[in-house]
Amino acid sequence: MESPVVAQLFRQLFSHRAAHCIARRMPAHSRLPRASRRGLAFTSNGDTKESKWQQRTDLFPLDKSEEYRRYPMVTAENLKLRRERPRRVKMLLRDFIEDSLYNPHYGYFSKQVVIFSPGEPFNFGAMQNEKEFHRLLGERYTAFEDALDAKEENETRQLWHTPTELFRPYYGEAIARHLVTNYKLSSYPYHDLTIYEMGAGNGTLMLNILDFIRDLHPEVYERTKFKVIEISTSLASIQAQGLRRSAYARGHSDKVDIINRSIFDWDTYVPSPCFFLALEVFDNFAHDALRYDTTTGEPLQSNVLIDTNGDFYEFYSRNLDPLAARYLRVRDAACTFPYNHPLRESRFVRKARAMVPFSPNMTTPEYIPTRLMQFFDILYTYFPAHKLVTSDFHSLPDTIRGINSPVVQTRYKRQTVPVTTPLVQQGFFDILFPTDFGVMEDMYRAITGKLTRVLSHEEYLKRWAYVEDTQTRNGENPLLSWYKNASVMITV
Repeated sequence: MESPVVAQLFRQLFSHRAAHCIARRMPAHSRLPRASRRGLAFTSNGDTKESKWQQRTDLFPLDKSEEYRRYPMVTAENLKLRRERPRRVKMLLRDFIEDSLYNPHYGYFSKQVVIFSPGEPFNFGAMQNEKEFHRLLGERYTAFEDALDAKEENETRQLWHTPTELFRPYYGEAIARHLVTNYKLSSYPYHDLTIYEMGAGNGTLMLNILDFIRDLHPEVYERTKFKVIEISTSLASIQAQGLRRSAYARGHSDKVDIINRSIFDWDTYVPSPCFFLALEVFDNFAHDALRYDTTTGEPLQSNVLIDTNGDFYEFYSRNLDPLAARYLRVRDAACTFPYNHPLRESRFVRKARAMVPFSPNMTTPEYIPTRLMQFFDILYTYFPAHKLVTSDFHSLPDTIRGINSPVVQTRYKRQTVPVTTPLVQQGFFDILFPTDFGVMEDMYRAITGKLTRVLSHEEYLKRWAYVEDTQTRNGENPLLSWYKNASVMITV
């Protein structure tokens, strides 16, 4: 039973007060505790290919080098069939994150996530201002969770929301308007309108898009196919239930195919034109962490050791795995503009800094989206005629230390609890990364050979939404003012 472990975990998290983390998907209601920061100091390990292990505190670090040498190397793929969290193993950080979020038996998205649904769509025209919208949203959030607790109390429920749910159906209609317009310009009537959505949540976006096409473009609806690629079995079941919820929704059943698998297991060639929707999914793609030797600039890759007690320790290896090494090569070749990097200082300044007593001989971590690069490979290999529509966060508040670093957080008793390390109990924490759209766009173009355009979230919605539908009486518009930290990239 893991309940005693969970209880101890959250007792420790709430033993000190601290600041609130503004979540990607959770509204702010109060200021919340923050776990204390645990420092890392790095030293070299002679002529070996591994950096010396560093304890999570600078005081009297334990030496786990022998365990690191003996424990087997595993991957997230190896752990898919495990029902219990692994011990006495080591893995790359990206495999640790992948396992934490997506393991079928204990992963965050497999077992913990509940997506907020506000019930009836908000009547924005009846609201005085955006402040009233925030108040009504808070009331519906409370009512939604009260109803869940009436069925079964859960102090660790992981509840979050998406713009699709908050601005239903207007957000989905904006996406649908974009898809239909571009489909008519490029493929109609020679090809069907085929839409793939990766990570469809409750299935709300799918239903809003299909409703819009059926009601306003019946000639296109006859040619429409909607395919959901969903890694979470529980969410795939919710999506299927949504199609059966009403006669109006059941009418879409012959248009929809829900594919319960990871996009990274995809092996079917799709030669015909299609649209590929990836909304708020890149932020949960696993990343690798690199640190660079301050003297030589050589990259070292993060590995995670899990000991007999289930505690986590971090090693850095000079042997980059092929995927991380390829990412660095593609980024160097593809990027047309400077990007944020730990080695932006000159070598002279780095050497001078390294001469200061007790200074670290490695940079702060850089988190690189190796899994995102693999996703672009899949689009290129299996969906050669695709057009991508993706939206995600270009910045996030309260990230942990590092470049392109994630927010790591959980919920306990309806409060958001941020922590300062990705090495956390697998399955109980959301680990979400910002997306560097400048780097991502260049790499997508280099891998797929396609042209793109990046817009702010607001610019995209001004172009494709009927913004009057979400405007309050005083002229404020939550659809445009919320998600200021998000961007949209589309294939043109």
